[in-house]
Amino acid sequence: MTTESINIEPQRRFNLRNITRHPSIIEYRRLAALVAVVNLWVFGRGVAQGAWLSGGVFDVTAIAQIALLNFTLAILIRQQRVVNILFWAATRIPTSWPLWIRWSAGKVFHFGGLHSGGAVAGSIWFAFLLFALGANTLNGFGQASATTLVLSAMMVALMAMMIVTAIGPIRQKFHNRFEHVHRFAGWTLLALFWAHSVAMVRDAGVPLTSSLAFWLLCVISLSIVSPWLTLKKVPIEVEKPSNHAVVVRFNYGDTPFAGSSNALSLSPLREWHSFANIPTPGEDGYRLVISRAGDWTGRFIDNPPDKVWVKGITTSGVARIEVLFKKVVYVGTGSGIGPILPHLLAHDVPNKLIWSTRSPRKTYGDKLVDEIEANTEAPLIWDTDARGKPDLSALAWQAVQETGAEAVIVISNQKLTRRVIYDMERQGIPAFGAIWDS
Repeated sequence: MTTESINIEPQRRFNLRNITRHPSIIEYRRLAALVAVVNLWVFGRGVAQGAWLSGGVFDVTAIAQIALLNFTLAILIRQQRVVNILFWAATRIPTSWPLWIRWSAGKVFHFGGLHSGGAVAGSIWFAFLLFALGANTLNGFGQASATTLVLSAMMVALMAMMIVTAIGPIRQKFHNRFEHVHRFAGWTLLALFWAHSVAMVRDAGVPLTSSLAFWLLCVISLSIVSPWLTLKKVPIEVEKPSNHAVVVRFNYGDTPFAGSSNALSLSPLREWHSFANIPTPGEDGYRLVISRAGDWTGRFIDNPPDKVWVKGITTSGVARIEVLFKKVVYVGTGSGIGPILPHLLAHDVPNKLIWSTRSPRKTYGDKLVDEIEANTEAPLIWDTDARGKPDLSALAWQAVQETGAEAVIVISNQKLTRRVIYDMERQGIPAFGAIWDS
């Protein structure tokens, strides 16, 4: 098969899906925009009703509560148990329901838009709080202590630093720095939030437990701490079919479900990397595939460790949404086969596999390729060393037409994933893939 002879259906002169499915307005950004709109509405309504400023005095308690509510949303929506609940709820929809409903439910993994939206909105509200505290103090109303003002200024500075390092291009270029800032600045902010809440209730002369901030901080703290309570160092077995990729085996009492991931680390306070789990039906433990894609993975492959750190619980991933559809096309490149393989082994949903990779048997080993071929019907395994890089959008489109699949799931690099998803969705084919929001 050659891609030169495959053409995606020509577009009409005007197709609304060309606009509504464009990567610049994906569901992630729509959710972030929704958070912004709700906060603007709350702010505007508060201005109209004098909720923030009355008689020349700012209501710093109300402003602080709105800021903390936004931060609570931002943190809880990333909590692993909450993520699993969201996926569970989304995948309860039966395949007999209309495709557009299942298509929308399949975008559940865009919940990160609520995280970024809540974090940015909370930071803006907190900057407003700092202004309000300063204004009240200068005007001689409800004077805030020096401790409260200094803590507020420190917190706004840390929030600004976290937001700047989380901006897409900066995060991608300095990903390790982004992780360190997010982790250590985040922990510092949590401690400062507690100190700040204590300082504010002391200024106001009310009991700590009577404030909403106290209970919200309890929820936030539990959410942040809980994954670390399961931190453990576990033994692994590493198979190295090539210098490009390794297969890592785990058997420490956890057998995850298909469509899940776990976070691994060699140094738990420095950096964590999530990989898709590959459970085998009827066997304890699981595998995962690590390919050379940066400094960390390169060191792992060149000098495989005997043990790694794991924390948290097994968490649902993008491909988990396959059960919403009667048949799916999987499109993967390179080690993207890792997140796909467990679904081939599970046989829960009929599928068609398109896997583009260089020298598949040489790179990933005969055993893995044989396993793939034995667990899905007529997979298209495209050897890029022998055939060059294919047009994966064209191949996916042809597979959908030939098999009657309802959706396409893409596991590849960011650029290719976005291109294939857009090419499919503007043709009315639901398509899903990672959005690199963490």
